[in-house]
Amino acid sequence: MIEFAGWALRYAPAMEEATPGLWVVDAASGSSAAWDRLVDHYSGLLWSITRSFRLSPPDAADVIQTTWLRLVEHLGRIEQPDRIGAWLATTARNECLTALRRNARATPAGSDFLEDVAASDPPPEHGLLTLERDTALWTALESLSELCRSLLRILASEPSLSYLEIGAALSMPVGSIGPSRARCLDRLRRRMVGAETGDPAPRP
Repeated sequence: MIEFAGWALRYAPAMEEATPGLWVVDAASGSSAAWDRLVDHYSGLLWSITRSFRLSPPDAADVIQTTWLRLVEHLGRIEQPDRIGAWLATTARNECLTALRRNARATPAGSDFLEDVAASDPPPEHGLLTLERDTALWTALESLSELCRSLLRILASEPSLSYLEIGAALSMPVGSIGPSRARCLDRLRRRMVGAETGDPAPRP
């Protein structure tokens, strides 16, 4: 708890301001109100991250619950309380990857499951163009840098996040988010055009 006391003293003039860093300090000291503020403020961010990994609603809920549990376990040892958004985002992404690995090892039990899925699917020709478009889009997206992939996924998620929250999640200066978004979208567009024409993908 020493680091929290020192952090609080350094920022004593701003203690009346409602900032996530101060909520972390107060929550570590036992304030349930500060904890509630953290949960309210960052729940949207965590849901957006789980949606960017296309987890099922139950898996997404498990990831979010586990992320908050990890924060409870480490609450007294957060070295940079003012960057709690980035800490939560990193933890949530790690938990999403764990969930995806766990699901990859799971297999449906019995043929009834496959029959039910097949019966509920539309005819193969239905939505073929949409499938091809989505496949090309995801292929192009995966060819981008990790920063571009994360930024575009979070920007496309609902509910939308503020640039402050996105900056905290990705450890980016707020002023660089807009220009980075434009560059990433341009790279994604050029890769999509290259896929349609058969031209080699442009360099990142």
